[in-house]
Amino acid sequence: MKNLKNISLAVLVTVALASCSNDDNNDPIAQLPPSSQEFQGIREIALQHQTQNFTATAGTGMIALTSSKGVTINLNGNNLTKNGNPVTGTFDIKFIELFDKGTMLVTNKPTMGVMPNGDKGILISGGEFYINATQGGVQLATLSSIQLNVPNSLSGDPIDNTMVFWTGDTTDADNLAWKRDGGTPAGGQGGAVDFNQNSYNVTFGNFGWTNIDRFYSDPRPKTQILAAVPAGYDNTNSSIYLSVDGEGQNQLAKFDTYNAITQQFSEHYGQIPIGLLCHIIFATEDNGQWRYGIKAVTTTANAVYAFSLAETTVGTETQMIAAINAIQ
Repeated sequence: MKNLKNISLAVLVTVALASCSNDDNNDPIAQLPPSSQEFQGIREIALQHQTQNFTATAGTGMIALTSSKGVTINLNGNNLTKNGNPVTGTFDIKFIELFDKGTMLVTNKPTMGVMPNGDKGILISGGEFYINATQGGVQLATLSSIQLNVPNSLSGDPIDNTMVFWTGDTTDADNLAWKRDGGTPAGGQGGAVDFNQNSYNVTFGNFGWTNIDRFYSDPRPKTQILAAVPAGYDNTNSSIYLSVDGEGQNQLAKFDTYNAITQQFSEHYGQIPIGLLCHIIFATEDNGQWRYGIKAVTTTANAVYAFSLAETTVGTETQMIAAINAIQ
C-alpha cells in the first residue's frame, strides 16, 4: 500500500511539472532574453535586406545608376582611387535607402540630429542613404562629388526647402547620429541639397551615410521621459524608440542611454515636448524573429512608461516593419 501511495505521488508530481513546463512555454514572460549577439544579428540581417549591390567600371567617365526606389546615383568613375592610386576595371557599389520608420527601426538608423550645443533632437528626414565602393574588398575613395537625385514622392511630402545635408556619425556603432556638415562637397566631408520641382539634388564628397533632414519643431515646453523594460533586457539586447504622431513615416527618435540601476532607457537631453502625442516602441529579438511592444501615449513631464513582455508581439521582419509603419 505504501509503494502504491509513493507511485501515485510520483505520478502527480510528474503531471504537475509537465503542466508547469507547458505553461512556461506558452507564457511570454518565461521567454529567455536574447544575447547581444542575437539582437545585433537580426539588425544586420535587416540591413542586408535593404542593401542593393551594383557593379560598375572605373575609367569610363560618369557612372549613372538607379536604385530600386527610383533614386539616381551619379559618380565619376575616372576619379576613384585605391590606396592613393587611380582605379581601373570593375568595382562594387553598395547602396542603402531608407524612407520609412519601420525600416529605420529594424536597421537601427533613427533620425536623431546633433544640435549646436551637442544635444540630440528629432529630425524629419527626406531620406537616409548609404553608398560605398570597393574593389576586391579594398575601400575606394573619390576625388570628386557624388550626386543623388531623390524624388520627393519617396518621403511622402511636397518639396521642403528647409531640408539640409547631414552626414552619419558612426563613432558609437549602436547609436548613429546625424551631424550638420557644410563646406565644399567635392573631396570634403560637407555636402549640399538643392531643390527641383519634384526632387532633391544631394551633392557630397565622401562614401558613407548621408541624410536629407530638418529638425522637428515644437514650441511646447520640453521634458525628459523614461522607459522601463522587463527584467533581463537592457541596451545590449533591446532598444526603445519614439514615433511622433502626425509626422508621417520619415522620423524615428531613439532613447540612446540606459541606466543599469533603474533598468530604464531615456532620451537624456530633455527634448521631448510635453503633451506630445506619440508612440513608444520596445524592440528586441526572439528566436530569430522580432519581439516588439507599441504604446500610444501623450507625454507628461518626467513620465516613466513601462513595458512588460505580456504586452509584446512576436513577428517576422516584414510584420515588424508593417506594424511600425501603421503608426500614424
